[in-house]
Amino acid sequence: MSDATFETFLVSGLLVLIAAVAYLAWSAWRWVDRERDMEKLALTGVGHEMRLNLKRMLAELAGLADGTLNSEIDIVPVVHPQLDALLSRPNEADRRGLTIIRGNYNELSAHKQSVRAALSNQNDAGPSASVAVDAVIDSLTTLYLWEEHKGRPPEAAQSTRSWDVRDWMKSHKFHADTLPGMHLRDQVVERLRRHGMTLTPQPLTYTASEYFAMQYDRKADRNAPFWKRKAKPVVAEDADAIVEEEPIVPTEVDAAPEQDVPAENQPEPVPEIHAEPAFVEAETPVAEPAASVEPEPVEPGGEPLPGTKPPTPGVVH
Repeated sequence: MSDATFETFLVSGLLVLIAAVAYLAWSAWRWVDRERDMEKLALTGVGHEMRLNLKRMLAELAGLADGTLNSEIDIVPVVHPQLDALLSRPNEADRRGLTIIRGNYNELSAHKQSVRAALSNQNDAGPSASVAVDAVIDSLTTLYLWEEHKGRPPEAAQSTRSWDVRDWMKSHKFHADTLPGMHLRDQVVERLRRHGMTLTPQPLTYTASEYFAMQYDRKADRNAPFWKRKAKPVVAEDADAIVEEEPIVPTEVDAAPEQDVPAENQPEPVPEIHAEPAFVEAETPVAEPAASVEPEPVEPGGEPLPGTKPPTPGVVH
């Protein structure tokens, strides 16, 4: 074999080897990608399967309530092949959520059997149906967490508006009046809140009629806003201002001696202003000299207003 032929054979072999490795890698990636897609579809199918079972059980409980369902033959057993197939092999899903769904299925199946037994023996199925309704509400909360919060427990789920829960139930045709005498959507919201999920807004403490009808006392109502406000700290300046000051009592002072002033330097006469004498208690000690008294208003003509007393000679008011 010549060198040229050997090189051609070697290059061709390397190209075939590279193509084979690339094909094997692409096949492996395609297989892994398909497994991932199939796993997502299986997880979605678990929620779809549970939703159908819950709708079937709600219809049966509504039939028991209005009297249209009287035979145990109309009650279909709970089956969940999709969940069983998913639990039979390892997957990347949250196993806690799948375990809770399996527990809800077991509870629903047990309540269905008790209702069937009551109907077959011609007994009252009301108590068994009431317990089954409570189990359905728990299953609805589990289904909501599985589809909207990836199967997380209620305390680990993200804070959500309560209207989002109602919109989710409305989109899946869970009517609020499915069961007579019960608002189904409100019950699911309250059950989620009871299990520890944060739903906003928080429920009101009182209705509007109760709030305006009661004698409101902010300090007596523990649920009231701004309950028992903290006392404001007293500043030193405010404390000094609060202290009552002793009143200053004016006293009589001798009039100053008159001095001769030339006529050309004398000022124009100013109308006399009279003020009522202040009443001084006998027991009050004399503190300071008399302070200046503000003049009372006079008429434009310079005459004092009517009702004033003439000044006492030798006394300054």
